[in-house]
Parts: sequence; structure tokens; C-alpha cells
Amino acid sequence: MHFMTALRAAWQSRDSLLCVGLDPDPGRFPAHLQGRPDTILEFCKGIVDATADLVCSFKPQIAYFAAQRAEDQLEALIDHIHARHPDIPVILDAKRGDIGSTASQYAVEAFERFRADAITVNPYMGRDSVEPYLEYADKGVILLCRTSNPGGSDLQFLDVGGGERLFERVARLVATEWNASGNLGLVVGATFPNEIARVRELTGDMPLLVPGIGAQGGDIGATMHAGRTANGTGLMINSSRAILYAGNGEDYADAARRAALETRDAINAHR
Repeated sequence: MHFMTALRAAWQSRDSLLCVGLDPDPGRFPAHLQGRPDTILEFCKGIVDATADLVCSFKPQIAYFAAQRAEDQLEALIDHIHARHPDIPVILDAKRGDIGSTASQYAVEAFERFRADAITVNPYMGRDSVEPYLEYADKGVILLCRTSNPGGSDLQFLDVGGGERLFERVARLVATEWNASGNLGLVVGATFPNEIARVRELTGDMPLLVPGIGAQGGDIGATMHAGRTANGTGLMINSSRAILYAGNGEDYADAARRAALETRDAINAHR
């Protein structure tokens, strides 16, 4: 299924714009999972199975797996999501940024090895750094635009001509010249609602992946007001640590579910 089709269906069937980020840190796992060879897989499966009916997508961050030499567990986790929750798309948060054959290999890694439904990509090197991913027309490609970190302004706010800022140029290019297959989206941080509104103005109903609520201080109401589409969708609002580590005992998955339900309902209050 095309990533965008799956995402739109999940927005409706789950009545949710919540994306749960899977950033597993074994040092924060419950005691009963410590020391197991498959501890990352088991922890993440618990989170996934407890929250799958409350989310529109899952977003595993590849660095958390690679740092623990757990890429095989990432493969198994995505297989588990596809098998148990086939209508929930998986976004591989990799933020790849290279060109030519290297970018092609990154695309193979994301879409053929890990079988992700979408990937995050850094567009700083231009269109030819994005094109290898576009060859997978049914997969989502979500490009960094206005990121949630304060240092993003160092480059993203630069005037690139005629008063147009760099993040606006990215949004405009992605929404028009690059989006031939209709499979592109943008990352826009919840910490900058004015910029979310500007990106929405430039891109129409393009899906936006929005990190930065919770630990980073982004406001759900301001994010929704700035970024939702006319039909109350258009966003994948990501929460990671606040859900993953809502509990630290054997009931960690139940605690994660409660946190996810609270977040989803807070989002829906502004739809």
C-alpha cells in the first residue's frame, strides 16, 4: 500500500494524529528486561502492542538500535509491526543525507532491508540527494524543513533571496518540483508554531511530521492550530520519551498506553 494511503487510513481508523517514536535506551528499561539479548525488541514490542490502536504511525530512530548493535532487532520489530498491525505505517527516522550510489544504498537499507514505509531525509545536498528515495514511489520520504532544535535557526532562517528563508525554499521545492509521486512530507518542529503555519501555507495538505511536544516544550494546541488541515488531519505529532518511559516497572507498557491515550486525546481536543 502507498504510504500516503496508509497514513490517511490510519488517521481515520485510529482517530489519531499521534506518532509514537521508538527511541529505546536500555539504561531506562524495566529491571525484568535487563540483560536479555533481545531486550530492545521485547521492550519496543511491548510499547507497540499497547499503543497500536491509538496511533497513526510508529517512528523507530535507527541510531538507538545501531548504537547497541541491534539492527537485527530493528528488522524484527518492523516485521512485527507489519505482521500484527499492518495498517500502521512505520517511519524510519534516519535523517540520511548523501548523493549518488551512497544515497541509493541508504534507500535500499530503509526500504528493502528494514522494510520501512517511509524515511526521514536531510535535503541539504539538494534534489539529487533525494532522488534515489523517490524511485520507491509507494514509500514516504519526509524531508527536514524547520526542525525543533534551537540551532536549526542558524541555517534554516537564512535569507536565500527575495526575503525567502531557507526553510521556506525547502517547503516550496518539496511541495512542487520534487513531489511528482505525491509521496513527500516535511519535518516541522512543534517548538515553532509560526513556522508550522507558514509551511502549511506553502504546501497545502502535505503531511507534516511534528516532533517537539513533551520534553522539548512544544504546545499541542498551538501546533494543531498552525498545522492541521481543513479536515482536521495532515499531521503526525511525535512523542517519544514521554510515552516510552511513562513507567519503569513490569507494567511499563500499560503506563505507555495511558500516556499515549492522554496525548492522543489532547491532540483530538484541538481537531
